Amino acid sequence: MIHSVVLGLGGNQGERLALLKEAVNRLLGNMVLVRASGIYETEAWGGNSQRAYLNQVLAVQTDMEPEPTLRFLQQVEEELGRKRTDKWGDRTMDIDILYFDDRVINTDTLQVPHPQLPFRKFVLVPLAEILPNYQHPELGVSNRDLLIDCKDPLAVRLYADG
Repeated sequence: MIHSVVLGLGGNQGERLALLKEAVNRLLGNMVLVRASGIYETEAWGGNSQRAYLNQVLAVQTDMEPEPTLRFLQQVEEELGRKRTDKWGDRTMDIDILYFDDRVINTDTLQVPHPQLPFRKFVLVPLAEILPNYQHPELGVSNRDLLIDCKDPLAVRLYADG
């Protein structure tokens, strides 16, 4: 079975743009790209990061189920130098599952839709760019409306086309 998955990618360490592009290349070894947002630069979110992030959202298709998808994403993060030390700290690459089909998943290792999605402009801006009318499966609100209602004060600016 083919699944529609929406991923949020971001990093603020090293050669940010090169790492983002390399992450996309590695993901597309096991996934099919449907749409890619532009690449956005955002101030550090969460208090433990020092440098601005580059972020992008991808809509992909995969035949992997949610848990194997998560393991694959974590493998790509590790290959790109991700160290899991500080929550919301600096990182070379972070890849989150934002949506997986229209599923609501709540396990010890995976929560989908991503629980912080409605509160983060750095996710909502690129998400609303490529999937403005997609309805959040739990909230029943479009990505565009989630962005309009988002109280996140951090600036998100276009850095490069996707």
